[in-house]
Amino acid sequence: MPIAEIKNTVEVKMDQSIAAFKNNLTKIRTGRANPALLDSVQVDYYGSMMPISQVANVSLLDARTISVQPWEKGMGAKIEKAIRDSDLGLNPSSMGDLIRVPMPAMSEERRKELTKVVRNEGEGAKIAVRNLRRDANEAVKKAVKDKLASEDDQKRSEAEIQKVTDRHIVAIDQLVAAKEQDLMAV
Repeated sequence: MPIAEIKNTVEVKMDQSIAAFKNNLTKIRTGRANPALLDSVQVDYYGSMMPISQVANVSLLDARTISVQPWEKGMGAKIEKAIRDSDLGLNPSSMGDLIRVPMPAMSEERRKELTKVVRNEGEGAKIAVRNLRRDANEAVKKAVKDKLASEDDQKRSEAEIQKVTDRHIVAIDQLVAAKEQDLMAV
């Protein structure tokens, strides 16, 4: 594999790691309502499990309340049960065919707990990025060993891969700091 392709591949994979990390962060609840919070909740829809967003309209009523509007009349009770049974600690209430999901206020202890979870997720994302760096460096060394590139190319490539890695690590740190700020602000 040419060195340029190795560098492009590692950058794409690091971007994907950050995207996965961002997705994991949306599932960590702050005091604010966020429709993405319900993305992981599955509902029984005629025998198959579906995400809530595929059987209902999920939106915000206000800063602390998510509204779920089922597309079919009979789905309201199933959606309400799925939200209640999820491990999100939410207690939905029905108002006709609209389901309101209020976000409970968070205690200081829960905020500190969630901050630790965010930091752990961030560390996991950094480890994934560093593993990608290691794999890319090994691929470059293999290319040099197979006489597809020179040692100068190896040194240059490793430096460029390190810059890409550093950039992604900084992005992860910024996401962790922003999420911690969110947790403490509410």
